Amino acid sequence: MKHILSLLLLLPLSLAAQKRPREMGIKIGVLPTGTMNAITDVAGVKVGQVTLVEGADIRTGVTAIIPHDGNLFQQKVQAAMYIGNGFGKLTGYSQVEELGTMESPIVLTNTLSVPTAADAIIDWTLGQKGNENVRSVNPVVGETNDGFLNDIRGRHVRKDHVLNALAQAENGPVAEGNVGAGTGTVAFNWKGGIGTSSRKLPEKLGGYTVGVLVQTNFGGVLQVNGVPVGEELGKYAFKESIDKSADGSCMMVIATDAPLDARNLKRLAKRVMLGMAQTGGIASNGSGDYVIAFSTANKVLHETAEATLSATFLHNDYVSPLFLAAIESTEEAIVNSLFMAKTSDGTQGHQVEELPEEKVLEIMRKYGRLKE
Repeated sequence: MKHILSLLLLLPLSLAAQKRPREMGIKIGVLPTGTMNAITDVAGVKVGQVTLVEGADIRTGVTAIIPHDGNLFQQKVQAAMYIGNGFGKLTGYSQVEELGTMESPIVLTNTLSVPTAADAIIDWTLGQKGNENVRSVNPVVGETNDGFLNDIRGRHVRKDHVLNALAQAENGPVAEGNVGAGTGTVAFNWKGGIGTSSRKLPEKLGGYTVGVLVQTNFGGVLQVNGVPVGEELGKYAFKESIDKSADGSCMMVIATDAPLDARNLKRLAKRVMLGMAQTGGIASNGSGDYVIAFSTANKVLHETAEATLSATFLHNDYVSPLFLAAIESTEEAIVNSLFMAKTSDGTQGHQVEELPEEKVLEIMRKYGRLKE
């Protein structure tokens, strides 16, 4: 455990020294990013991560997203979910779909640790001041299967790991690559991981912020800012046979401070899949591709004496800029997850190589898509 905690402290610092694609001249989209180019650019949103790396077999972790600083159960957020492809184990879907609100943090982990994470969220919620009489909690947990690098059957994620991720969640920069729930993931046959990005709309378009965080563990034919990188590198789905599949999963979380109701958050979530498609993802048969969208505006009180709700929501005619922001943020978050990930060895002697950064930059330069 001491070894794991040491990695928790050191890993984000080492990753912070890496350059993100945008810093190397890969500018995705036309909209400006937020200050940190992360989901935490949406005011109040916090992210906490626990990375578990031990011996030759444990390569997994937890990533927690908390929508605001208050009591989430008592002050729920407007929310929606969208299923791109449903081969997954997303917990909490039906109540969010039915009521249009979310009352818990979002926790991402590996497939077989979903029940553990849900149990931890329940403990976390019941333990908050003001929730002494709560008898029902809808925990939201997403997953991808990291079993190629991680001894997933060992179920090494414990409740204290999840609670630790929640406890250390903060509003600042978000570590990417081989961290948290992205520690053991694989994307486009390269090392995947956690990625994040954001867009800040100009004031004349509302001035709203959109932020995305992804857990990439899926496949297809990689494209970076419109350049066929997967083809150029000769590594892509179905190149050799049907066995070289694109199965896997991608969890995508989108936050905004725009005053959207659940209906327009669902529409926003659908556009996230377009961002995934921009990177060459195909939402294959065995891929669990889910989007969780929430707004930090217009919180819904759990208990109120009023029979009606009063809130101001953005008109349909004004949401299109947010759609573009969602697409661009998702595309860049996925690309960030690949560039920030490093080669990893794992269980059964498996190894997944990192995306060859210099080769990719050469390819981008060849297609005139590198700003130097």
